[in-house]
Amino acid sequence: MLALFSICAAAQQTVTVSMAEYKYVPAEVRIKAGDTVKWVNNERRTSHSVLFPAENSLESTRMFPGESWERRFPVPGRYEYTCGPHPEMMGVIHVE
Repeated sequence: MLALFSICAAAQQTVTVSMAEYKYVPAEVRIKAGDTVKWVNNERRTSHSVLFPAENSLESTRMFPGESWERRFPVPGRYEYTCGPHPEMMGVIHVE
């Protein structure tokens, strides 16, 4: 049973999305259910967040340059997001 858990845990991945020049890079990501997305603020002076309007405006903490935030996606679906302070920044996570 423990071996089965180890195999499942090893199959999960973390995908990184950079925040730079007021954009999410890449803006669109495809992952498997159970994977994690890690957003990293690579700006020089600006703070950002990750805001999911369709999920009661679930929002990350404000990330300053060099900081990051992670979210695991256990349920398949399409997750659109923006930056709280910069709504022109848009991204989408496709969970299969």
